[in-house]
Amino acid sequence: MKKLNIALLLAVIVGAIYLSVLSPVEMQSFQGKFLSILGPFFRTGSAVQEQLGSMGQGLKTLDELEADNRKLNEQNRELLTTNNLLREIESENNRLRSALEYRERSVFRLLPARIISRDASTWWNTVRINRGFEDGVETDQPVLTEIGLVGKTTTVTKNESIVVLVTDETCRVAAKIEGTREQGILSGKRIQESGTAGELQLNFLTKNAAIEAGQKVYSAGVSSGVFPSGILVGKVKEFRTRPLDGQALVEPAVDLTQTEDVFVVVGAK
Repeated sequence: MKKLNIALLLAVIVGAIYLSVLSPVEMQSFQGKFLSILGPFFRTGSAVQEQLGSMGQGLKTLDELEADNRKLNEQNRELLTTNNLLREIESENNRLRSALEYRERSVFRLLPARIISRDASTWWNTVRINRGFEDGVETDQPVLTEIGLVGKTTTVTKNESIVVLVTDETCRVAAKIEGTREQGILSGKRIQESGTAGELQLNFLTKNAAIEAGQKVYSAGVSSGVFPSGILVGKVKEFRTRPLDGQALVEPAVDLTQTEDVFVVVGAK
C-alpha cells in the first residue's frame, strides 16, 4: 500500500514538472485533449440535471392534487346520480310496458288511473285515484293492477274516486284456492288482531281442507258480486283449523304501499 502511495506521489510530481515546462501553445493543446476526454461525462451530468428539472416542473403541488381529487369525486357523484335516474326510467318503462300488455290481453275493459293520495288515518286502507264519473267510473267497480286485485271504488266524484283496499276489513271478496274446491270470504284483518296492516284472512273453509302455504287465491266471481272471477288476490301464508271451519291467512299479491298506477274495471270487452 505504501509503495502505491509513493508511486502516485511520484506520478503527480512528474506531471507537475511536465506541465511547468510546457509552452503556452502546448498547454492549450493539453487542456483541449483533457476536456475532450471529460466532455461526455459533463454532458451526461447536464442531461440528467435537465431531466430532473423537467420532472420537477411536471409534479403537482398538494393543493393541486386535492383540487383534482375533489373534481373527480364530484364527477363520480354526478355519474352515479345519472345512472340511478336511468335505472328508475328503465324500471318505469318496464312497469308501464307490462301494464299496457296486461290491458291489451285482459278480458275486461280497463281504465288506467293513478293513485294521487293515501289516507294514512286508516293505515292506507283507502286511496284516492284521479278518475271519476266523468271518466266512466261508478261505485263498486273493481280496481286492480297487472299483478292482482287492489280493491273497489266507493265514493265517486267528477274527476276523483276513493278506493277501499282489499286489506280493509270492510272489503269482502268471494275467493277460491287454486287446485282445490275450497271457497270462502276474504277480507282484511283487524289491525288490533294482526298488529300490522296488510294481512288478509280467508274464512269459512272446510275444517280439514288440504291447503298448503304458497297456494294462490283468486276471486271466485259469485253472482251479483262486485269482483269477477279469476283475479289474483294473493297466496296462502298459513292454514288454521278452527272449531267450526278452517281459516287461511293470505298475503296480498299487490304491494299496496308502493303501487302508483292501477286499472278500474269499467266493463267487459
